[in-house]
Amino acid sequence: MTKMKAQLSVFFEEPFWIGIYERMEGKQIEVCKITFGSEPKDYEVYGFLNENWTNFKFSPAVPGTEWEERRINPKRMQRQIAHQLQNPAVSTKAQQALKILQEENKTERKMKSRLKKEAAKERQFEIRQQKKKEKHKGR
Repeated sequence: MTKMKAQLSVFFEEPFWIGIYERMEGKQIEVCKITFGSEPKDYEVYGFLNENWTNFKFSPAVPGTEWEERRINPKRMQRQIAHQLQNPAVSTKAQQALKILQEENKTERKMKSRLKKEAAKERQFEIRQQKKKEKHKGR
């Protein structure tokens, strides 16, 4: 039985509000970056997660450290939450996973644009060939 943990951090990164959704299962970390426009309210974030969680594109799994679940004193938890709110930081494992996802998207985008250019060149070639044939039809 593997345990799973998820964490969402929302912070302001000029000019948009960004959400980093980290999903940890065992020793694997997967990350998804969500871009919000203006500052989202808590209920808007919750509603967005409920509606769109199936459409999130997560990075490939990156090996991380295994986390342990233990009961934390409620006052300590409040202090930790207040500390996290003051210093919203993304873990380095999450940054690595986001970088991998960004590189994958970049190569995919390059491949698509290359295929588009080749298709356009082929189409132009076919048009030129058709025009040549039409010119010589009367001879």
